[in-house]
Amino acid sequence: MIFSAPSQIALRQIEYFADKHVLVAGELKDDFPSELVNHCASVSVFTTNYGYFNSQKDSKHIRTYFGAELTQASDANLILLYWPKAKAEADFLLTMLLAKLGKGTEICVVGENRSGVKSIEKMFAPFGPITKYDSARHCSFYWGQCTQEAPSFELDSYFKSYVVTVADQEIQVRSLPGVFSHGEFDKGSQLLVDTLPTLKGKVLDFGCGAGVLGSVMKILNPNIEINMCDISALAIASSEATLKANNLQGHVFVTDVYSNTDNNYHFIIELTDPATLSPMTKQLVFNSDDLKGLPSKTEGIAMLNDKTLLLVNDNDFGIDGKAVSMVKLSFPTKVIDYRTN
Repeated sequence: MIFSAPSQIALRQIEYFADKHVLVAGELKDDFPSELVNHCASVSVFTTNYGYFNSQKDSKHIRTYFGAELTQASDANLILLYWPKAKAEADFLLTMLLAKLGKGTEICVVGENRSGVKSIEKMFAPFGPITKYDSARHCSFYWGQCTQEAPSFELDSYFKSYVVTVADQEIQVRSLPGVFSHGEFDKGSQLLVDTLPTLKGKVLDFGCGAGVLGSVMKILNPNIEINMCDISALAIASSEATLKANNLQGHVFVTDVYSNTDNNYHFIIELTDPATLSPMTKQLVFNSDDLKGLPSKTEGIAMLNDKTLLLVNDNDFGIDGKAVSMVKLSFPTKVIDYRTN
């Protein structure tokens, strides 16, 4: 069985989990909970990722919970926290789980050093002592114990609110930690809003995040049937809260890409039956080394239209203070033909 680097360092310290009732949470990417079954009294998983939930839900030996908040009863006495990409999400998970499990709960934290896992040292201080006991494969392993009474947890207190103005209309956005567009309206979403066509029919906001784009589309096109979906329970809760804050009606649902979606949506670009789509072939459009002012490392490319590309740099999670930057490239002729036959 192949494990991620954080799981490998957890496996090196497997004695910490012996005979414990372990609750696993955070940035899970592999099947390490199944390995823990061989060493622990019991294993349960709490995840906000619907794809991971589906991969574990049928396990006979692991109880798996999905949602924005752990509401089910738990007998866990040790938390294994996989450090998430967003520090705010780590604080969210830590506070929620300790409020649920209480004083005396042990915690093991694993994560890549570049993701900022060292922040657990200050973050956990109000709850009790925590110490790094291992470091390998660019990852760290911490163990600690909650020796103080954990404060109560209220999901509503973790929502951030901000206002987006589109076509002279204000949209109230509500977002939870770990959700795209959390606490601010990103440049990429603004660029997409600025280029939205007139919409009609049934529209899907796929990967809805905080529900900004779906709400904008509904306000600008009040007659559409807006559907919004995401793989994250935190995003689903955020989108529902954003719709409610703006008195908008829409259908928000969770998906892992392959489940729960319909086949009759009208997207921003209208799609026909997938069976009629023409396959796309690779071709060299341009060499980024030939152009000045482009990101030295490119994280992603978006096609705004058939003559315009958007390049986004790789800022390594902002650890070195590098900001996200975007460069828009316009070409005199089409760089790709995305139309169906």
